[in-house]
Amino acid sequence: MESLRLSFEIRCTVDHAFETWATRFSSWWPKGHSASGNPDTTVVLEPGVGGRIFERTPDGTEIAWGEITHWDPPHRLDYLWHISRDRKDATDVELHFVDIGDGTTRLDIVHSGWERLGAEGQSWRQANTRGWDALVPRFIGAAEA
Repeated sequence: MESLRLSFEIRCTVDHAFETWATRFSSWWPKGHSASGNPDTTVVLEPGVGGRIFERTPDGTEIAWGEITHWDPPHRLDYLWHISRDRKDATDVELHFVDIGDGTTRLDIVHSGWERLGAEGQSWRQANTRGWDALVPRFIGAAEA
């Protein structure tokens, strides 16, 4: 099944774009868009290969969303993504932060691995297409603020 591919420009440095994604995820992630549905959830990305991506609810409950598989600040970040799914059904997200000059960054995203979801792969791919369409403007806004 074909990968989702996105590419867009952000008016900020590569360092800042990477940092916004990797350390300020909760600042732009939509409130309530989580496994728990709790709008006061915090999203955490633990830096480095093997780092967890998870939500922490106000009562301290942690729910796994993914795992960092490649960590090369500020140029590349890859992870397994399985929010609301079992880890064996994780898809792959690759983020490439490219300095294109004048304090502008191009972010290239490849989201793949839909075949792991079997018959549900196509519907999850479509849902994630809509998800990325909603997330990208929020990320750009946070990174450019």
